[in-house]
Order: sequence, then C-alpha cells, then structure tokens
Amino acid sequence: MSDKESIVLNRNVNAIVIPAGISVVMKKGDVVTIMQSLGGSYTVSSESGIMARISAVDADVLGKEVEVIHAYETGTDPESIQTACWEFMKTVYDPEIPVNVVDLGLIYDCKTRAIADGLNHVDVTMTLTAPGCGMGPVIQADIEAGIKRMDAVETVEVEVVLDPPWNQNMMSEAAKLQLGML
Repeated sequence: MSDKESIVLNRNVNAIVIPAGISVVMKKGDVVTIMQSLGGSYTVSSESGIMARISAVDADVLGKEVEVIHAYETGTDPESIQTACWEFMKTVYDPEIPVNVVDLGLIYDCKTRAIADGLNHVDVTMTLTAPGCGMGPVIQADIEAGIKRMDAVETVEVEVVLDPPWNQNMMSEAAKLQLGML
C-alpha cells in the first residue's frame, strides 16, 4: 500500500502492539494511519505513537470489508498439501516488514505426512528475524490457523527454532529487491 490512509476507529478493537506482541484495546474515536495491509491484517500507527496489528476479522473497525477466509482446495495427498502449505505461507506477512514469511526466509521446512485416509499432518519449522521477537507467536499462529483450514489437514505443528539464526542472506532476491537491498 503506497498511500497511507488515516481513519477514525468506529468501535473499540483488540490489537497487538508491534514489536512487543502484547494485546491492547484501541478505543473508538482514536485516529490511526494504515501503514501496511498485507496478508489480510492491518498494521496501523496511532496518534500516540503506538504501532499495532489489527486482524482481518476486525477490518470493519477501519471501515474496510472483513476478509472472508476460505479453506484452500487441494488434493488430499501429502505432496498436494505440502504445495498448498507453501503457497499459503506466501500470504503471511511480518507486520513490520512488507515481505511474506517465505521470501523473508523465515520458513526453514514444511513436511506433510498422511495420518489417515485423506487426512494429513503438517510440520512447519520456522525462525524469527530476531530472538525474542514479540510478533513471533502472532506469525506462528497465523501460519497454523491458515494451514488448519485446509480440508485434508487434520493436525499442524509450527515449531519456532533459533538455530541457525536468521540473517539477511536467507531472503529471496525478490524480497531484497522489494526492500531496496539490491
């Protein structure tokens, strides 16, 4: 989103402070500026200087349409599910950085295995841009919730690891270009 848009909140809303990852209630009447709207959520900055993430399900507080989240339609075999998982994870964004978690290099691995007829278990191994990142659990939960919505997925485990530590070399060339690093 190139033009920043200021909006008066039309009701109270739960939000997550960036980068601390703590929950706050932003009040009806507060003026916020939308800094980023990627992956269905909104990163906003308040007049008091707080940067926060507002979930897609609360888009109406910003006068936006609530995004309807659909399950991914895919085959039920592990290979099809694994491909769908990678595609889904490209729609998950770090609230501070306008790059998806795959291109950012945060996803180390995604493995899928059949556990029953037409049902699968998915294991995702990811990292954070910095140890102790307060938004880590938010990103982790976004990935888990999205993969769980896939029809042929029964269980999901998203593990955050810090070894090897993330570094800028893990980013795709597209991400580096988007962030002006090339």
